Amino acid sequence: MSQKVFARNWQPNPEPRTQNPEPRTQNPEPRTQKMIAYLEGTLRSLEADRAVVMAGSVGYLVHIPLSTYYRLEGKEKAALHIYTHVREDTFSLYGFASTDERTAFEKLISISGIGPRLAQVILSGIATDELAEAIVQGDSRRLSSIPGVGKKTSERICLELRDKLILTAGDKAEQRAPRPTSIDDDVVSALVNLGYRAQNAQAALDAARRQGDAGEEFSALLRAALRQLTK
Repeated sequence: MSQKVFARNWQPNPEPRTQNPEPRTQNPEPRTQKMIAYLEGTLRSLEADRAVVMAGSVGYLVHIPLSTYYRLEGKEKAALHIYTHVREDTFSLYGFASTDERTAFEKLISISGIGPRLAQVILSGIATDELAEAIVQGDSRRLSSIPGVGKKTSERICLELRDKLILTAGDKAEQRAPRPTSIDDDVVSALVNLGYRAQNAQAALDAARRQGDAGEEFSALLRAALRQLTK
């Protein structure tokens, strides 16, 4: 009987207490998020809306607007001003050939309802100097012709960015410079990727060709077709 009582009431000895426990950190240092502001390296691949840039042994996927694509086309090296977009579930890089492009991008995403993807589409549909001009003139119709930009959004852009988007003369001149190479199917595909319907993209390309000032280069044809779509 006494053995059963002993077995029922027995408990293992508690672990010995540490004489000098390590002090807990009351306020740990917050982690600082490293941002990428500039990226230079070899172009591994290039598409109308993205590029893979090799820096060392790492390939960075960078989302780019068409204006930046024009400047990278045909090149082996890339030097991009980077906006690092960080959210709880997202870490994305957006790259730009000029600081003015990045500034315009940052101004656009500061507006409620405009995220990085839409800002990228806007800068693909209109050069930054033309964007600044449309904003100053309050030309919301010009902006609403870009896919994904409705009337209210275009009006909000004109209202909130008036007097806030200032470009340098150097970047304006670079945006007007001619660009190199390619073909009709690629132009239509690039326009569809930007959100235009294939039928409208083809019609715009045909209209650009009829005007006869676009030449046979991919970049020139794409820009001429975009002008037709945003008239």
